[in-house]
Amino acid sequence: MREALFYKRLAGDRVQCELCPRACVIPPGGRGFCRVRRHGGAGLITENYLRCASYALDPIEKKPLYHFYPGSTIFSLGTWGCNFTCQFCQNWQIAQGEPQTTDLSPAQVVEVVRAYAAGANCIGAAYTYSEPVVWYEFVLETAQAVRRAGYKNVLVTNGYIAEEPLRQLLPYIDAMNIDVKAFQADFYRQICGGDLETVKRTAEMAVKHCHVELTTLLIPDMNDSREEIEALTAWVATRLNPDVPLHFSRYFPHYKFDKPPTPLEKMREAREIARRKLRYVYLGNVGGGDSNTYCDQCAALLIERDRRHSYLTPDKKCPRCGAGIPIVG
Repeated sequence: MREALFYKRLAGDRVQCELCPRACVIPPGGRGFCRVRRHGGAGLITENYLRCASYALDPIEKKPLYHFYPGSTIFSLGTWGCNFTCQFCQNWQIAQGEPQTTDLSPAQVVEVVRAYAAGANCIGAAYTYSEPVVWYEFVLETAQAVRRAGYKNVLVTNGYIAEEPLRQLLPYIDAMNIDVKAFQADFYRQICGGDLETVKRTAEMAVKHCHVELTTLLIPDMNDSREEIEALTAWVATRLNPDVPLHFSRYFPHYKFDKPPTPLEKMREAREIARRKLRYVYLGNVGGGDSNTYCDQCAALLIERDRRHSYLTPDKKCPRCGAGIPIVG
């Protein structure tokens, strides 16, 4: 445990957390919505500091990041707790449960990364699995240590964070995958317990500082309409960049949702709609060649992900037509 950053004291011995827009007002002994920030009497305490609930060496593509050091690996770690309550959560056991944890310090993370870098092409650390925003103090300190050691930091997040904490974290983050749950305010409010505008602001801030990719889980009859996909992709194209990769992930029944899996034809329809405005659109959880990267100019195969093979030239250009491809690393 350690004292939390970003809170203020209120009358009546209460404190107000200022880490995310939920701005929980917490009485002595109480906890915030995320369950990991507690009023310890003298101030706000973060109970998950150093507490790691899950870790693994993952392919960078699993985040998913397809245009950031493709073919590399990254040491991935996560804690428990979340500031959303998504009813379709894929990691609900740690996000909403009480998992066993292992203490892991920033220095230990650096040592693990360094060991993996020597033989497994590991480029750094990814803060993922549950929501890293509620692990803020640990993520900030670890990201600083990882950066000092010469490695990369990746944040996989729902984007629900207040502006000032995000501003202080961004200088240490090299890439982000932001989970855009839907492109409708009611969905965020009713299904996730959050708000869309905060997530949009996070993405618009992040794209000015680091590499950004987006993921949207398409849930049948909930966030997969033609109108919603058009609105989402228009925002990405105009407010972010048409080169920002967008990943549509196929839904399967999980946690509190028991809807049928997203039809493959609906996935491919969403991709075709998105491609009218965006250059790189991928499908997740569908198999086949839907994760490959193709040249936007001549349609040449550039990265074959099932085989983990790249046909790009050393200067990240298409070998057929010479078009430059926006890939970091």
